[in-house]
Amino acid sequence: MQNNASNLSKQADMKNYNNMMGGKGPRNRGAVVEKAQNAGVTLKRLVNYFKKELNTVALLLLAVLIVVIASVYAPKLQSNAIDSITDGNYKAVGPILVVMLITYGIYSLFSFAQTRLSAKLSQRIVKRLREDLFDCIVNLPIKYLDAHSHGDIMSRMTNDVENVSTTISQSLSSLFSGILTIIGTALMMIYLCPKLAAFSIITVILTLLATKYLSKAMRKFYMKRQVLLGSLNGTVEEMITGYKTVTAYNRQEEVLKEFANTSNNLTRVGIVAEVLGSSMGPIMNVINNIGFVIIAAFGGYFAINGVISVGVISAFIVYAKQFGRPIDELANIYGQIQTAIAGAERVFAIMDEPKEDKSGTKLMDSSKGLISFKNVNFSYVPEKQVLYDFNLEVKAGEKVALVGSTGSGKTTVVNLLMRFYDIDSGEILIDGVNIKDIDCNNLRKNTAIVLQDTVLFADTVKNNLKYSNLEATDLEVEEAAKHSHCKNMINHFKNKYDFRLAKEGQNISQGQRQLLSIARAFLAKPKILILDEATSSVDTRTEKRIQDAMVNLMKDRTSLIIAHRLSTIQDADKIVVMDQGKIVEIGNHKELLKAKGRYYELYMTQFAGQEI
Repeated sequence: MQNNASNLSKQADMKNYNNMMGGKGPRNRGAVVEKAQNAGVTLKRLVNYFKKELNTVALLLLAVLIVVIASVYAPKLQSNAIDSITDGNYKAVGPILVVMLITYGIYSLFSFAQTRLSAKLSQRIVKRLREDLFDCIVNLPIKYLDAHSHGDIMSRMTNDVENVSTTISQSLSSLFSGILTIIGTALMMIYLCPKLAAFSIITVILTLLATKYLSKAMRKFYMKRQVLLGSLNGTVEEMITGYKTVTAYNRQEEVLKEFANTSNNLTRVGIVAEVLGSSMGPIMNVINNIGFVIIAAFGGYFAINGVISVGVISAFIVYAKQFGRPIDELANIYGQIQTAIAGAERVFAIMDEPKEDKSGTKLMDSSKGLISFKNVNFSYVPEKQVLYDFNLEVKAGEKVALVGSTGSGKTTVVNLLMRFYDIDSGEILIDGVNIKDIDCNNLRKNTAIVLQDTVLFADTVKNNLKYSNLEATDLEVEEAAKHSHCKNMINHFKNKYDFRLAKEGQNISQGQRQLLSIARAFLAKPKILILDEATSSVDTRTEKRIQDAMVNLMKDRTSLIIAHRLSTIQDADKIVVMDQGKIVEIGNHKELLKAKGRYYELYMTQFAGQEI
């Protein structure tokens, strides 16, 4: 009977051993707990997500309460059954066993309900948290995404949100259960025998001491192992990304030696970490056995003197185990909650970022495309100015090229026109209207841009082209492909326009990706066209075909072209030469060559075979 009662807590004991110090198993025990900077405020914000799930929370607490009552009541029933047998009252044993069976059934039923409710609560809250975070990310200004690691943002979207989910589904109910179990078990032990309850505290003290010293040692070696594991992963990643270079210079042996050295250190530290982690279970068993000996010795003494019965001794053995388990778990739960709050704080940090300013209300659907930059000053970071008193006027339908060395400010001009960034001072006008007064979405709807780094999505060719104009017909899609000289290319794809591109278009060539990006710009039917090094990734023949198509595309459209290869902009109406954020020359190709200034230097450098 004692073994049957113990089964109520056996599963929780095993979970405790495998989760000691915040890990999810032996390999993660001793993980470093990250703490939030402002835990109180973050916790309050998390609680707000629970308010819409109060019914689920109430049912979860009820299930936890019933499970705890059943686990505390079962050993008392076991005690009564044993005492009935020792007293020779066999008729009372049957009803007690029936009640025990019902108690076990209730425990199992509500344990399942507790697990299900925890999962339901966790997924619903995390769903809203994830959706709120993604909504904020989508509406962040470009400058935030440029200034922050994309990997860090992804980590907040996945790892940090998952930490919150895990804590809610596993630790929350365990926290309630642990506190109630400690209180209920302590009261029952005191009720049965206050003196024996006092001796049982010795086991608790030993458990706390063992947990404290072992966890400290485990944390040290698990930290070392994580550092070495990161170093090993870095070696592998570096070898894979630079494989051609490694092979070309025959450096395979050096790479293998470096890998072997790190791997050996990782193995050595890993063995110590695993030994320490695996020793927690046996040590806890020894402490529990010491507790059993103490209870048996003093319990036997009290039983001989008629203070307690044999059944009470049996119950105390189970209660001692139940009492120590949640104390161990609470330290673990505390670490998990701290990690979850730290993760939530990182999530809320993104949510608290100012959203992109889209306060403009005017529309430019009837715009002619006259662009004016007036006394524009801009810096990406304070005290590091990029544009200085920049003045430029682009007439409607005019084709203007921006040229200059790297860092001269060409791409910055485009970023400001698209309102990816807001200027520090001055103004940018379209048809005499400040772009800050124009609806931001409408501004971008009427402006098509072909980026240097082509972005395609894991979808069909047709849907990728229609990304700039969702209302475009199939005929318009084909016309755009024809103008961009990629119609024949698409017809050679399997399923043609329904051909599915891989993530980032990795299953087609860079040149093909560039052509599709240009076709997408065709389909947008923009008032303003921006080509940011649009032909820098295609061969000379394809470049010539694209230039011919651009003549038709740019007709009656204001066009800004940024190109390193000056051959792409020789027929531009106006060439703006930039250097260190300032305009140093303006004119057409022939005029600038004749002036023999900065443009002439750039042209002659390229003519000598060097690309700028």
